[in-house]
Amino acid sequence: MISTKFKNILVPLDGSKNSMRGLDTAIGLARQSHAKLVGICVLQRPPHPAFRSARSVQYPEKQILQNAQDIMDFAEKHCAQNGILFEKKITFGDPGHMIVKFAKDKGFDLIVIGARGIGAVKEIFFGSVSNYVLHKATIPVLVVK
Repeated sequence: MISTKFKNILVPLDGSKNSMRGLDTAIGLARQSHAKLVGICVLQRPPHPAFRSARSVQYPEKQILQNAQDIMDFAEKHCAQNGILFEKKITFGDPGHMIVKFAKDKGFDLIVIGARGIGAVKEIFFGSVSNYVLHKATIPVLVVK
């Protein structure tokens, strides 16, 4: 049992196994604290159209946004099945920076983040986004492996 009561917990989600483990951990904490969860999915913008080849998809944002929506819909359903209120936020930008900024601007009590996401170099590093959030956030951060 935790002694600190959290009211608003931020859970960054990218569809990776670690982010889903983070969601499960956040659900457990929310249940104990009667907290609300907010899932955030931060998407990096694809290269500017001028840099894409003529044969590439013209609007990759559509597919990226659909994938993000699918992740958030799953998280919302999973939270509802566990009796937890869930809000979703999908935005574009640098993931680490946007997570820290959103947490600060909206007054969250805790960030629960997966140790590694779906980045290309995930086997080499601890996780550049989780590492950034861990060091830059001004609120408690729980990193889930």
